[in-house]
Amino acid sequence: MNEEQLVQLGTDSEALLNTEAFGRTINTLVDAAIQGFLGSASDEGDKREKAYHHCQALSDIVATLKQQVEVRDQIDSKATTTEEE
Repeated sequence: MNEEQLVQLGTDSEALLNTEAFGRTINTLVDAAIQGFLGSASDEGDKREKAYHHCQALSDIVATLKQQVEVRDQIDSKATTTEEE
């Protein structure tokens, strides 16, 4: 991926992260996973593990989007520094 594509990906990721609907959806899914975990019996290891992995996957999605924004910001910062010199 070239820098222009990385910048666009970061911009798209930021737009998604800033969308209220996305935030609500992620929060709803995380809450459901937590409730599934807490609502499981101690002998329901598979159910607990599934809820845990679901929560981790959601966290990974958000972290990936934030990382893409950070990459974009680093590219922009590098370009600004180069222009100033």
